[in-house]
Amino acid sequence: MNTKPRATPRHIEPMDLAERLLGGERAALARLLTLVENDSPRAADACRRLYPKVGRSFRIGVTGPPGAGKSTLIDALIREYRKMGRTVGVVAVDPSSPITGGALLGDRIRMDSGSRDAGVFIRSMAGRGHPGGLALRTVEVSDILDAFGFDVLLIETIGTGQDEVAIVKAADVVVLVLNPGAGDGIQALKAGLMEVADLIVIHKADREGAEELRREIESALDFRPMEEVRPPVLLASALRGTGLAELIAAIDAFRAAGEASGLLRRRREERLRERVRRLVEDRLRQELWNGFGSEQTLETWVQRILDRREGDPWTAADEIYGRTAGGRMHA
Repeated sequence: MNTKPRATPRHIEPMDLAERLLGGERAALARLLTLVENDSPRAADACRRLYPKVGRSFRIGVTGPPGAGKSTLIDALIREYRKMGRTVGVVAVDPSSPITGGALLGDRIRMDSGSRDAGVFIRSMAGRGHPGGLALRTVEVSDILDAFGFDVLLIETIGTGQDEVAIVKAADVVVLVLNPGAGDGIQALKAGLMEVADLIVIHKADREGAEELRREIESALDFRPMEEVRPPVLLASALRGTGLAELIAAIDAFRAAGEASGLLRRRREERLRERVRRLVEDRLRQELWNGFGSEQTLETWVQRILDRREGDPWTAADEIYGRTAGGRMHA
């Protein structure tokens, strides 16, 4: 992976950004990521140009409840991977500002290891209320980092709830991070996160209650269906620097087994399938509201309904859909 620091002019076209990105320019990488996050229609051609280079990075999803220390653990993993000579890209989905919708950048601040390392690139994204713990364009941003040539991608979920399992559609392996003494054990055992976790890490393992939490989780895993692969439960402490090598070894072992069994191919197939579906749905949504007078019809119905003159939301939806379908048939 090249890491040329050359500055990129602000007026450069997306296709030129793609070419410069493939040449290793980090400034071009940052600019193109911004265009993708902002849903620039001009970014699509650049993404097409880059896509043949996608598929080299291994994507590690890091999820778990707030306070588990996901960002701190990722910072420690960055250091370990860099000692091994692997380059690392990070996508950190942060909570959104209720005013601007932008990322609050809490995760970026807690990850200090990559700030001065040319082999590391950290991108914070605003969740913007998107369900599942990920930002809307997480997969696209991951693809661009992949095309740039990072060996490992660490994708951190926003971590505001126990049901955020969208990470399974964005990562090759899912690492669930839990925290002793925070009630995570009982909550996680009931959550969808336990069902999608490939590895479970009890972080802050230097604290009291880590072994007890481990026993709770191991007992709960005994009730999983026999045909399911049992995720290993590991202890780690970023503060002490313990358990990190074992975690990376477990991730590498999962990768080797997943490639041999075809699991990783199936996950990547599903990720691609969902990607194409969403692209189609995005286009249909844009066509629906940008054509056939849909927005004007919607506004007319809103005023009618609010003024109690006539109609209801279902009738309004029927007319808008009918106009769209009819317009498409005669287009």
